[in-house]
Amino acid sequence: MRLARGLVLALVLWVVALVWAPSAIASSNPALATMATMVYQGGAVVCHQRPERSFVLFGRPMPVCARCTGLYASALAGAALALAVAMPMGAGRARWVLAIAVAPTIATVMLERAGLAAPSNLVRAVAAIPAGVAAAWLVIGLLRDSR
Repeated sequence: MRLARGLVLALVLWVVALVWAPSAIASSNPALATMATMVYQGGAVVCHQRPERSFVLFGRPMPVCARCTGLYASALAGAALALAVAMPMGAGRARWVLAIAVAPTIATVMLERAGLAAPSNLVRAVAAIPAGVAAAWLVIGLLRDSR
């Protein structure tokens, strides 16, 4: 249970850092800008960070793209929910839940790559919500139930 709570806390800190970093970069405080730069560097490890595919806060693109933003924010919601509500699930059912949850994200990626659509940042973020909620729910749920 400690690991599950620790992961949820880490998610809280990461999501807060993603929202905070653009304002800190835009500030005139060098110490805040340095800390925010570290958030952007962390974001670069997991995301392409293309400015045109990122939400803009305080005149700056966020440290991760819109799809990743939707994924992380919804993962936080799913993880918090999993801490509050137990829902035991077998491995077979978990695979189906996750497969269905990632379908919207896969669909937007495939449509983009095929040149059939150019989803907006909002559509990219919203399409990632089911995947974030489901993945976090399953991981935190497994950690919570494995005592």
